[in-house]
Amino acid sequence: MSETGKATKDLSDLSFEEAMGSLEQIVAKLESGNASLEQSIDLYTRGTQLKAHCEAKLKDAQAKIEKITLDDAGSPQGTAPFEVE
Repeated sequence: MSETGKATKDLSDLSFEEAMGSLEQIVAKLESGNASLEQSIDLYTRGTQLKAHCEAKLKDAQAKIEKITLDDAGSPQGTAPFEVE
């Protein structure tokens, strides 16, 4: 199995930070211009997968965020789902 194929299989196991680190390395390799055409295509493909993985992680984190609700006196009374205003 190629390194790219192995890396794709393990994508779901990556944390957000690990995926971002890998994505930054890919961008650096592509920007250097030292990769062959085939390698560049593989790197680009992996980069798009990592981007989608990071976006999914962020969406999941946003869904878990809750805001603290306050009563009329300003005291915490509970939580409610976070909504972007």
